[in-house]
Amino acid sequence: MKYFGLLGVLAVAFGIVACGDDGSSVSAEVTSSSSEEVLSSSSSQTLSSDNHSSSSEDHNSSSSDFSAASSAGTSSATTPDTTKITYSLKRFDGPLANPHKGFTVPTGGAWVFVPEFEYGPYGSLNNKAWDLVTYGSGHQRWSKLNPAKGVYDWTELDKLLEALAEHNMGYALRVLPYSPSYIKSDDTPEEEYDWTPPFVYEMGAKKITATLQGKGYRASVPVWDDPIYLQAAKDFAKALAQKYDGDPRIEYIDIRPFGEWGEWHASHLDGSEMPSDSIKMDMLDYYASVFKKTLLVLPSSGAGDVYTHALELGIAKRDDGFIGTPGRPDSLVRAYKANLPTIAENIAGYTTMLNYTDVIPGGYLKWTPQRWVDAITTAHLTYYVLDQDSDCGYNFYKDNKTLADSMSKVIGYNFTVTQAELTTIASDADFTSNLNITIKNTGVAPCFFDIYLVAEFVDSTGAAIAQLGKTIHIPKATFKDNSSQDFSFSGATPFAAASGARIALSLYESEDTFKSGKNPTVRFDNDGIQENKKLLLK
Repeated sequence: MKYFGLLGVLAVAFGIVACGDDGSSVSAEVTSSSSEEVLSSSSSQTLSSDNHSSSSEDHNSSSSDFSAASSAGTSSATTPDTTKITYSLKRFDGPLANPHKGFTVPTGGAWVFVPEFEYGPYGSLNNKAWDLVTYGSGHQRWSKLNPAKGVYDWTELDKLLEALAEHNMGYALRVLPYSPSYIKSDDTPEEEYDWTPPFVYEMGAKKITATLQGKGYRASVPVWDDPIYLQAAKDFAKALAQKYDGDPRIEYIDIRPFGEWGEWHASHLDGSEMPSDSIKMDMLDYYASVFKKTLLVLPSSGAGDVYTHALELGIAKRDDGFIGTPGRPDSLVRAYKANLPTIAENIAGYTTMLNYTDVIPGGYLKWTPQRWVDAITTAHLTYYVLDQDSDCGYNFYKDNKTLADSMSKVIGYNFTVTQAELTTIASDADFTSNLNITIKNTGVAPCFFDIYLVAEFVDSTGAAIAQLGKTIHIPKATFKDNSSQDFSFSGATPFAAASGARIALSLYESEDTFKSGKNPTVRFDNDGIQENKKLLLK
């Protein structure tokens, strides 16, 4: 009885046993048919696997009709046996950190990763906020990276990038020309707050004396539209691009040649004025001309026609006034509609914002859980600073762990397999398998990088036996939020799969990563994720 034998082997291949259903396992419907010579009637049987997942939406694709296969030397045709497995899939219960999206905390240097830093991932406080951190962020001083004309020192930055890469994180880079935070008196040395390289002034760039609001301290400030200053800023941008454009360690780069903290405003410096919109747009044009691969970002105060121009160039947008100022999340919707990532930071640190009084105008809104959720969802955020104070999110996460864990699967993209069905056809010579799956992006933003979807036969340890079908390429920004896509894989079932193999799904950032045998870096939001980050369909 040839086909009984084939079905028996197939049942073993996918770990199916004919036993009672415990009410929580995945069910598999197996139907077989053959010619009269072998089996007088078709049989249908419900079998149970050992997967303990709760039931979600089941998807039952209609079976295809298969042509009868002719056998040499016989007068009758045989109809292949068909086995169908419909999987019930459960979402992962816990936080989910994935690349190129999510939360960050300030990472000022490689010292963040030493045990002596108590708020770091190895510090004495056991700061679990790092479980959600997917990339580092912080600022660098222009004067330190570019100490002399044509001279660049990337030493400390490279050390930080290497430390982050060792922990599977990239870095969001901001190079600042100025920071009024360090103006402490009329006599504060200029180099402590003016981070424009001294050689720029030695070449003839002008500066003025401004007054720090609220303090009355007088301080030197660059003339932001001075031609010599602008050319020096462009020269630095060119050198930065030559060094880092396309570097996988760089998550994105803010364009920050103007204003306080490079944020394109001079709100705290009476007497300092920003350049014209035409000069700002020219700087955006230049950055876009030298950075061909790395994502560029327009800072908070880039607005109006400048904002529009940035979007036309494919430059993303950030806002640093979240929670504290009404309407700030809405300002990022334009970037989302332009199919670009949105990025945000709160107006102040978490513990500071808890003391705000909600008096508007003249004050700032206090931090509340609902405002935090609304900010992420309204702006369709891809990236968010978890907290900007020196405690690196420790207090925030301690107070809001459950909420933050849940929002780790809302911010940016979030891929959940909602339906999966495997049909295997046994003929005289071989098995052929067809896998149909549905994936939903349950996050609030598209996936802004290319992804490669792979289905494989794996053994009991999760090691790959053979690929099923072809790798599927999903181009960046095409898998929209709150949308579902169907995918199919079809191919011969290897003999080894008939001795205990199962199906695993994987998401890769490049096809070369898969071909080289490396583990995937992107995780599905489903139960059954293995240590190697592949999703096992048990």
